[in-house]
Amino acid sequence: MVIAATRFTRFTLILVMAAGTAILVACAGLPAAHAQGTHLWTQSRLEEFEKGTPQGAALSSDGTVREAPGLKEIVTTPSTFVWSVAVDRNGTAYLGTGSPATVLRVGVGGKPVTLFESHELGVQVVRLGPDGALYVATMPDGRVYKLKADATARQDDSSATVVFDVAKLEGKPAETPPAEKNADDKTAAKEPAKTRYVWDMTFDKSGRLYIATGGPGSVYRVDTSKPDAAPELFFKSDEQHVRVLAWDKSGNLIAGTDGSGLVYRISPEGKGYVMFEAPRREIPAIAVGANGTIYAASVGDKTRNPLPPLPVQGTGVVTFTVMQPGSLQAANASVSAPEGTEVYALTEGQAPRRIWAGKDEVVYALAARPNGLLALSGNRGRIFRIQDNGDFADVGHLDAQQGLAMATESGPGGTILIGTGNTGKLVEFGAQERHEYLSDVLDAGALARFGRVEVEPGSSGYDLMTRTGNVEQPVRGWSDWQPLTGGAVASPPGRFLQWKAVLHHGATLGGVGVNYLAVNAAPVVDEVVAVPGARLTPPAQPGSQPQTVNIALPSSNQGAAVTFDAGAASTLTATKDRTAITARWAAHDDNGDDLTFALYLRGDGEHVWRLLKDGITDKQYSFDQTLIPDGGYQMKVVASDAPSHTPQDALTGEKISDRFEVDTTPPVIGALKAAEETPCEKSPCAARVSFDAQDAMSAVVKAEYSLDAGPWQYVEPVGTLSDSQVEHYDFRIPASAFNGKTGEHLLTVRVYDRHDNAGLAKTTFLSPAAAEAK
Repeated sequence: MVIAATRFTRFTLILVMAAGTAILVACAGLPAAHAQGTHLWTQSRLEEFEKGTPQGAALSSDGTVREAPGLKEIVTTPSTFVWSVAVDRNGTAYLGTGSPATVLRVGVGGKPVTLFESHELGVQVVRLGPDGALYVATMPDGRVYKLKADATARQDDSSATVVFDVAKLEGKPAETPPAEKNADDKTAAKEPAKTRYVWDMTFDKSGRLYIATGGPGSVYRVDTSKPDAAPELFFKSDEQHVRVLAWDKSGNLIAGTDGSGLVYRISPEGKGYVMFEAPRREIPAIAVGANGTIYAASVGDKTRNPLPPLPVQGTGVVTFTVMQPGSLQAANASVSAPEGTEVYALTEGQAPRRIWAGKDEVVYALAARPNGLLALSGNRGRIFRIQDNGDFADVGHLDAQQGLAMATESGPGGTILIGTGNTGKLVEFGAQERHEYLSDVLDAGALARFGRVEVEPGSSGYDLMTRTGNVEQPVRGWSDWQPLTGGAVASPPGRFLQWKAVLHHGATLGGVGVNYLAVNAAPVVDEVVAVPGARLTPPAQPGSQPQTVNIALPSSNQGAAVTFDAGAASTLTATKDRTAITARWAAHDDNGDDLTFALYLRGDGEHVWRLLKDGITDKQYSFDQTLIPDGGYQMKVVASDAPSHTPQDALTGEKISDRFEVDTTPPVIGALKAAEETPCEKSPCAARVSFDAQDAMSAVVKAEYSLDAGPWQYVEPVGTLSDSQVEHYDFRIPASAFNGKTGEHLLTVRVYDRHDNAGLAKTTFLSPAAAEAK
């Protein structure tokens, strides 16, 4: 019986009676029950819902599924990255791309027009100015161009108007920041500008352009209303890069840096104040809420160097290389970031608060919205909505690795446009006609029947339907989607199941559980091996090192297709013992049922299997072979899933071993004779030995003799081949073996059969010299 709690599988209430007292025990994460009986497959936590596919559905951190804005692809560009997006009042979008570096104008109909093309690696920033012109920053040359947003002819590096050029700043002193003018600090010497990158741009209320640069990090100001106005150094930081700019409610410029992860508040006079130092090295995104709260995303490990540049996957292949320390976004080819991202909320008069952390996410853009903070991330292409209290929801899955830029159409309900990387697309994040959630695929492990669907209480505004199949991929021969019938699955039995929720307006869907019962499948005994002369190794005794035998299943040596249950070793070690037989087998059950085994024995010419042992739970067994007569035998292993089923539902499977021989009787030695070799011309003389050896079961394979308890000497039978149950031996002991000794000699012979049984015999004889004297 399954006890429904407020969240499936989060808590299971177990009533324990102890000393007459009822105790409620809350058990989280209990291991799976035995395979028998009905199972409940649930999805109720965010990490479980993340395995599915939302379409216009938000996956909340509290484990619920709700409506969310959908994603609509507007255009796929020829570039690998869309680094920046700007949108005008008419809904026309301007895209800054990389690899190749272009500016695309995309009208309401979605048709792209190339407005600008550069020989640089990428267009990092595009911004619409108050004057109606489009301002474009390229990298890594660090130039800002002024373009006609409504131009009909394509512009390039040579035809567009340059309003900021790092090459013109290099080699000449930069202007003193306004906040440092008239200062008495003589050490604040004017230094040549070393800017290499333009990371962000923004306009103030007067229409002046502010440019965030890197290498080192500075902010320049250009009065675009004045033709040929020279760039003014507005703020200088000791950080390597100023990565992002935003305006607070009081008209201060907020800047995030790369190096120490600083968030600056810069006054209109150019005076910088560090509001926050993040635990991480880089601030790639900042947003300011309607209530004045500043949100900052931080990435990167301060204790390590930035990620190295790697080849980019996508429509092009390019590597960005940035001088140390380099920015994470510059090394944009990376597929992961150490320790993910943390987002902090900075509110006046309060301590900085971490409101979100994503272990596998790199946040590239933030946008403060009335219903929460939107975070655009890679490298899984996710959109998160984050609340100040730490609650969050996964509200969008991009069909790209990275979400890089966001821009909002004018108006309170303006649509959000998103630029992506790998591949470079423009995506609309807004209204959606369909709001669906497609679950992960359940693998029941075997053919199963599906029953009632349990939904967390409080859920409403949804329709559930299911489909089933017998191959893992739903696109290959699955059943059609079918709605539930009386709260139960109406789809046919199958090994795999998937459910889908269609969300209506205001829908809330909590945990969903599907009851299923696997159709019982008979267990399978994959292999059986019987090894005479081996016994399962008992616990080791101190100082004892018995000889061992390795019992390997044939498939483990042949690389066959048999799959054994987890934990089964390919080789079993047993102790060498000629009085024992060890059987070993491999078996599995598709339902995962518990199994017991019975072992049977049958001799050559017999028709009845005789039970050796029943109720075995291991997959090996040893017994004494001296209890059965010599001869040829086979073993049969019968596997039963009775421990997991009622007697009438239990099934069995069996397999028979190859034939093996039991031979415990040693060979017999007969007609042993030892005498002087005649004729003998000189004393001492050699001796002549002969005997017969016979074994009742197997061939005699080895013979040896010992003279006067000396070392054993190997001898060959007549004919030299030891391949018969009867062998005759006739050999000569040379005179030198007697070492000049005369008198009576002891001769011992020993023979072995194929199963290592040994037979011995002895005789005495007089040396020729002693016999002659007698």
